Amino acid sequence: MNRRNLLLAPLAGALLARSNRIDASRLSAITDEIGMTPLEALAFARHYELQWIELRSVPQRGPEYAFLPDAEVKAAAASFRDAGLRVSFLNTSLLKFPWPDAEPVRPRRGSAADIEKQRQQEAQRFARRLDDLRLAIRAAHLFDVSKIRVFCGMRVAEPQRLFPRIADVLGEMSVIAEREGVALLIENEGACNVATSAELAEILRLIPSKAVGANWDPHNDLGHRQIPFPDGYRLLPKERLGNVQVKGKSLLDPQTRLDWRAIFASLERDGYQGQVGLETHYFDGTLIEKSHLSMQELLRMVKES
Repeated sequence: MNRRNLLLAPLAGALLARSNRIDASRLSAITDEIGMTPLEALAFARHYELQWIELRSVPQRGPEYAFLPDAEVKAAAASFRDAGLRVSFLNTSLLKFPWPDAEPVRPRRGSAADIEKQRQQEAQRFARRLDDLRLAIRAAHLFDVSKIRVFCGMRVAEPQRLFPRIADVLGEMSVIAEREGVALLIENEGACNVATSAELAEILRLIPSKAVGANWDPHNDLGHRQIPFPDGYRLLPKERLGNVQVKGKSLLDPQTRLDWRAIFASLERDGYQGQVGLETHYFDGTLIEKSHLSMQELLRMVKES
């Protein structure tokens, strides 16, 4: 880089950030955390004039949207379109279970017979992983969403030793995803083998496919005593960030609050093009109340920045 380019670089970064601003039009929210029923979730989205929603489980009923029968997916998709909403991200539980021959550190519960039954169910689920992926992709097409969440198995004592196997499994899935025009976004989830930003960066280095990226949830780093920003963020391959999720506690609780203004500024500067989805995640009976408070705080941040 010559002296002229060196001097122009900060200006170019500022212009990119300004043109790529994270504003209210890029906010989203997981529907089963903003309403106790599908209608309540849509009312929440309308109240805050959201353009996007994330899907996971059907509010109140519980089954995952990704694995509903086609008729139910089509009906749900029509209801979202009628409400003027698009789906930004399809959260699934793909690969979020103990894998065969990979004993999780979190012990199973129940009798010996119960535990053996769990192992058999897990083995069956692992064996049908590609069939489940195809079901999720079918739902994604019907919802007109191109990003699907995946995990890397429940956490074992030495996760890095499992990384080559994880890379092989997700590499196999990526071939299908690429053919179908969707992206599989790995989430850093505290209970899974990829739990932190550093581990997310490491596993992505082992999976070069353009059909595999990251669903970054910085709050999940805290459970492993990691600093998600700026430390964890610095490690991530920015061009492979496909979705960002915000926990309510990272907005509202002083002990776990993150500097989302600074995070948004970095995402803008680094060319992030996706949405920012609220995953409220309060389990003390105040979920809906905290969803409103969290969304209000997000809106305040993006409008004042």
